[in-house]
Amino acid sequence: MRTVLQRVSNASVTVDDKVVSSIGKGLLVLLGIEDADTQEDIDWLTNKILNLRIFNDENDVMNRSVQDVDGDIIVVSQFTLHALTKKGNRPSYIKAAKPDFAVPMYEKFVQVLEQKLGKKVGTGIFGADMKVGLLNDGPVTITMDTKNKE
Repeated sequence: MRTVLQRVSNASVTVDDKVVSSIGKGLLVLLGIEDADTQEDIDWLTNKILNLRIFNDENDVMNRSVQDVDGDIIVVSQFTLHALTKKGNRPSYIKAAKPDFAVPMYEKFVQVLEQKLGKKVGTGIFGADMKVGLLNDGPVTITMDTKNKE
């Protein structure tokens, strides 16, 4: 699993001119799934996301997690995070999981995140043409990959 996390003041997902999710302060999580992903990847990544200290404390030091600040989360599926760009100019998405595997993994990821966060997590609509709006706070943008845990 590969993610791009963005600390946001607000974010929303719109499909067919209808807002399907919106949050205030929190995290926008763009999530890419590949065939090699497992429950272990879900567990590791959800723990990292929920405990990553990227929100400011009273001294303006990034020392608080999304849970500490009672922030919200939106998770948007994004297969393009697994783009291979080594050859030519047209990205290959061969590493991205097909919907029959990716959809259940995406749903499980969101479910686990909700259980651990203790509240509803916003989502996009898997496979839809989504318009994602956000106000990046900081800006703070972090990438993580469960196959390369640095």
